[in-house]
Amino acid sequence: MRTRRAGAGLPVRVPNADACPSAQRGRRCTARRRVRTEALGNPLTAVVAAVMCIAACSGSGDHAASSGGAVTKVVGVTLLTREQHFYQDLEAGVKDAAARRGYRLVLTSGDFDLAKQQAQIDNFVVQHVDAIIVCPVNSQGIGPAIDRATAAHIPVVSADTKAVGTHVVAAVASDNRAGGQLAATYMVRALGDSGAVAVIGQPETQTGLDRQQAFVDEIGRHPRMAVVAILNGGGVRDRALKAADDILQGHPELRGIFAINDESALGALAAATTRGKTGATFTIVGYDATPEAVKAIKSHSSLKADVAQQPRDIGERSIDALAAYFDHRPVDSVITVPVRVVDAETP
Repeated sequence: MRTRRAGAGLPVRVPNADACPSAQRGRRCTARRRVRTEALGNPLTAVVAAVMCIAACSGSGDHAASSGGAVTKVVGVTLLTREQHFYQDLEAGVKDAAARRGYRLVLTSGDFDLAKQQAQIDNFVVQHVDAIIVCPVNSQGIGPAIDRATAAHIPVVSADTKAVGTHVVAAVASDNRAGGQLAATYMVRALGDSGAVAVIGQPETQTGLDRQQAFVDEIGRHPRMAVVAILNGGGVRDRALKAADDILQGHPELRGIFAINDESALGALAAATTRGKTGATFTIVGYDATPEAVKAIKSHSSLKADVAQQPRDIGERSIDALAAYFDHRPVDSVITVPVRVVDAETP
């Protein structure tokens, strides 16, 4: 560490080359150069930048993937979570496409924590990655962090969930409005075009809102059906179970639930089963078609259908969008990946 004076004469300790592990030094530890620049300006900025540099150089929480050949670009990736099968598949798609192009990935996860994901993006900026892919934890809340990356001339692609109120090179996602409509159409048919239904949503993400609103709009076209409750399950199983149980307790006449992802659907299934609901009397429609959900569907449980996404395609197309940007080729601002319905009769 060397000491330099910043701004009003306050000493600021700046990491030198020896502060970075050798493996990180091979990546040029670009954050170090940024800190030196910052150290000549505002002292507070310098201190913050120095802290972020140390975090960046340590590689804490980051995982790199490459093709094993010459690295042409470095892409920072922050997923919503790495615990759910959908995002594991999306990550696999990103890795495959990046390996084909010789890109190195710095992989992180926001873990449903907006502040954590904002810090990850800021860290990517400090590391001066060539591009960023983000699966937003919160569609609106992530905007300022994306703005900071854009101001640093780092292109950003959103994957699976749109970022609202900010600019991205491309938004790559399933056709979520079509998916919500497909879920409603299946529900109408399963219930004989009559009955009360509910939604377990996730309003923090634009993806959840799009699915929910399309479902509600389609149900609204059927006079003998009604959406009697919408509760936030947060996209996770335990919260969705509690939300579903509250709905079932408050609406004993309920005949069906639409859940905006499979973690929510499986939580709803657990609540419905506990209250004595069966496939003969109750219908749950989920979203994602994860292996656990498909197994429940095939067993003729109350979870009768899912809207199936293609997360690997979302991951691959996110890298493809960045490749087009790097090559100065046109990039569609919205890239839509098709969806379909999976039920017990689907091969």
